[in-house]
Amino acid sequence: MQPTHRSSRLLLPVRMSFVIISMVIALVLNFVPVGQFYAVPDFVALVLAFWCVREPHRIGMGAAFILGVLVDVVHGSVMGQHAIAYVLLAWAAGINARRLLWFSPPAQALHMVPLFFMVQVVMLVLRLFAGGRFPGWEYFFTCFTTAILWIPVHYLLLLPQMRPIDHDENRPL
Repeated sequence: MQPTHRSSRLLLPVRMSFVIISMVIALVLNFVPVGQFYAVPDFVALVLAFWCVREPHRIGMGAAFILGVLVDVVHGSVMGQHAIAYVLLAWAAGINARRLLWFSPPAQALHMVPLFFMVQVVMLVLRLFAGGRFPGWEYFFTCFTTAILWIPVHYLLLLPQMRPIDHDENRPL
């Protein structure tokens, strides 16, 4: 795994078990009932996009589809609505992965807003095609709260990979 160009720290390889645990935690956080409060972040989309950017060869559209179907089943939403939206998110995050890693985490969060917005639009369009009603403009607040959480989640998920800083004059790295 390559470190971003703004970081002087080398990262250890990510363990797949940590990726899976983080996705399970995101699923559990998404399943917490919140009623009609629309500004709740989409934790699954956030963690999925993060790993699609950081590990595009290991996490991709297959994981996105499985996570989307699980979210659809638990939420009782239109079958496939989250699955299609998450697959498109994984594809877009994977396409932009190399470019995004050049930016700082706040700039990455700004670049992720359109992708999270796309997720909301896709889910809304599929819900409207299935006969649902328009939930109101506050429905799109989720993409902004999810993008704001990108910054702390970025540091939290990279924490296990960071090597301790030990200064040795005989070693260049």
